[in-house]
Amino acid sequence: MIDIDGQHLTSDQIAAAAEGPLNVKVTHDALEAVRRSHAEAVRAARQRPIYGLTTGVGANRLIDVEPDTEGAQALLRSHATSAGPPRSAARVRAMLLIRLNQLCAGGAGLRPVIVEALERMVNTDTLPTIREFVGIGTAELSALATTALALQGRSLLSEHPELVFGPHDALPFISSNAAALADAALAARCFDTTARAALIVAALSFAAVRGNSEAYAPPVERATPMPGARTTCRVMRYLVGSPEPARIQDPYGLRALPQGHGILLDALSTLRSTIEAYANAPSENPSILADGSVAHHGGFHAGYLALTCDTAAIAAVQSGQLALNRLTYVSEPNHTGLEPFLGDGTPGASGVMVVEYVAATALGDLRAAAAPASTQSITLSRGIEDTASFASLAARQLFTASDRYQLLVACELVAALRAVRMSAPVLTGPQQQAVDACAELSAVLDDRDLTGDLEVAQRLLPSLAELVDDRVLG
Repeated sequence: MIDIDGQHLTSDQIAAAAEGPLNVKVTHDALEAVRRSHAEAVRAARQRPIYGLTTGVGANRLIDVEPDTEGAQALLRSHATSAGPPRSAARVRAMLLIRLNQLCAGGAGLRPVIVEALERMVNTDTLPTIREFVGIGTAELSALATTALALQGRSLLSEHPELVFGPHDALPFISSNAAALADAALAARCFDTTARAALIVAALSFAAVRGNSEAYAPPVERATPMPGARTTCRVMRYLVGSPEPARIQDPYGLRALPQGHGILLDALSTLRSTIEAYANAPSENPSILADGSVAHHGGFHAGYLALTCDTAAIAAVQSGQLALNRLTYVSEPNHTGLEPFLGDGTPGASGVMVVEYVAATALGDLRAAAAPASTQSITLSRGIEDTASFASLAARQLFTASDRYQLLVACELVAALRAVRMSAPVLTGPQQQAVDACAELSAVLDDRDLTGDLEVAQRLLPSLAELVDDRVLG
């Protein structure tokens, strides 16, 4: 059960709950805040113009309209326009959960019955079909208008009174970046798991090439005084111990791990904070709070979200390219003393050669997904709406990037585990735990199709991530 109060929804809760089915309960205080906001919206509309209620929207904002249900329905129908393939159930659940919590922050001005209907939709897992292209970072209008129409249609088939969105409900309901926040939260959860697993996989590569642990020593925490770099140093000291190194200093894939991976940990921390700030904010335009204050604003311009998504994707490239470098190290006899590409000894054996190719392809996709969306903008609606954050694009790209990063780390795992099995180095407790956790990965060295191994490796990453729990991260 998740209590929805508009104040305490976390990024981890969003991602974990998205697998469904959901069980949520809007708190009494949250529903009271919605009631008070609606009462203030009714009062304010009698005294002053309210965008989207007593006026049109977009470039039609200067046109006075009479608030009525027919206009509200027309707004929802027109704004439900979308395109592309349907989004997954997990992405839609996350969006609905975020939107429900935002509405409970008490700034939308819509009727409580709308919140109660959305709560029922979430709990019964009757998900609307949401398509891919629904927003540009100035509220996911199409996704939420489609949701509103689905709520109305569902009410006709239920025991509850028929639900019809009225003039106080339509625009406030769709004024949100909940779909982009959903993608960002799911991506953040995937990245967090893979980033933890990446450290234990790097520790296996370290063992295979007999790395130098000085790169993670306490003085390095002073040399790179950033939280993520310091965390990476502490974790790697725990994972690899202080073995006798094969060289005075390692190539960058190991030596620069605190700097290259630490930046990802820091970027993910900022991303989660940003998601949670937006998911618990009454950011509808206009904002109509229970204290009677009304503000027309640009809070829907989710530039913070776009930038943090871009930053996390770019940081993943920094970490990911080091993973590919380490895969190359364990394939190289000069580093390991083993057969080229970790072959079985047959002259010309390919071993994990093509695993490196797959990893390079994943890194190429990751780099493409890290192309900054936040540098884009556009002018729409007869030139009136002259900027857009493209947060929706940034979040979609980050969602794609999380999958590619996961594949990249899985590729390193396949090679690193093979190298450790072949060289049988002295392992620390955590390294041995990782090897034991990967017993499902085949130890056969003959040249063969490793597609299945890569799939197994991806499935194993969450269990490896558990070896680097919050106590280890410190």
